[in-house]
Amino acid sequence: MLNFVLCDDNLNIVKKLKEMLEILFVKNDIEANVSFVTDNPNKVLEYEKENIIDVLILDINLNSDISGIDLAKQIRERNKKVYLIFLTGHLEYSLLAYSVKTFDYLPKPITIERLEVTLNRLLDDLSSSPSNKYIQLNKKTIIKEKEINYIKRDGMKLVFCTNLGEFHTYNSFNKMETILSKNFVRCHKSYIANTQNIVNINTNNNTIIFNNDLSCDIGPKYKNNLMEVFNHETISNNMDCINNRK
Repeated sequence: MLNFVLCDDNLNIVKKLKEMLEILFVKNDIEANVSFVTDNPNKVLEYEKENIIDVLILDINLNSDISGIDLAKQIRERNKKVYLIFLTGHLEYSLLAYSVKTFDYLPKPITIERLEVTLNRLLDDLSSSPSNKYIQLNKKTIIKEKEINYIKRDGMKLVFCTNLGEFHTYNSFNKMETILSKNFVRCHKSYIANTQNIVNINTNNNTIIFNNDLSCDIGPKYKNNLMEVFNHETISNNMDCINNRK
């Protein structure tokens, strides 16, 4: 799920922009959400302290003690991956925006057609990222790796189990295993677990526990390899404990 934040000194503009984005999310089957809108750049900084911002769309001139450029610089210092998209009624200001590694700018008045072009470019950029931070499930659905708890093979389908729900796609289980980051470990003939999201391993009943009581099985063939990963501390994780009482 991609989280969008909008900031403009004119609340009518951000409300209209939010409406257009939500229309495009539905139209193109995009897993995204406008999580925060404001006319105050200081509130964006407060929000960013407790939340992840994937895409920040903001005006260059915010009529505040903090300009759009200054706000973008502060966000960029703490979030190198954020996509910055500027709104402007003065195209000559767009050159200033590129100093903070801007992805795109939207000239005012904003049209849904122009916004859709930027949104499609954004999705293409995410899906082609060599970092594998995102996994493209189909033409318009992209999911963050860190949101995946485990992947289950269900016949010809793959089921991506996250705290936000399940996402389905048709793909090769073995091929997916080669695409994922090293923190994904095969734990069963039908499961791949994200070790970063494991909170407990119960070796009595061969079960891996994730947040929200999600769980998957450990296959006997894969158990030793899974435990070796943890014993050698080759990955970092938030696991509370390993329950292996007899």
